[in-house]
Amino acid sequence: MNMPEVHQAGVRDVIFGAGVKLVEPCNLYGCVIGDGCFIGPFTEIQKDVVIGARTRVQSHAFICELVTIGDECFVGHGVMFINDTFAMGGPARGRKELWRPTFVGDRVSIGSNATILPVRIASDVVIGAGAVVTRDITEPGTYTGNPARRLAPRKEA
Repeated sequence: MNMPEVHQAGVRDVIFGAGVKLVEPCNLYGCVIGDGCFIGPFTEIQKDVVIGARTRVQSHAFICELVTIGDECFVGHGVMFINDTFAMGGPARGRKELWRPTFVGDRVSIGSNATILPVRIASDVVIGAGAVVTRDITEPGTYTGNPARRLAPRKEA
């Protein structure tokens, strides 16, 4: 009988700020978590990720390498960040030079089950649940849909 190569999930080589709350089980490695953050269970935060102060990452979120998230953000349940754009027509298969970074500004809220491709997101943005962000977001506002588009501002009565 063949035995698999087993890698243990856990928390290793992480730089934590003051007052961080972490709910296990989760898989965090080689990342930086700022002051006062909350990290929910069943999350994976990979190496070289930086998460700013007072940001909340809810359960089942996946934050891959090359992601930077600002201060006072909210990452909802099941949010997926992607760094591989399939630039060669398929997965990069370990060719990290094909991966692209994602930058999320301050005070950004990302709704549950949103998917964030390698983009830049301005500060003060709300991304609706289930949205797929495929392009840079340069203006504050609320973005929903697949692909995510800005909602028209509400008119005051």
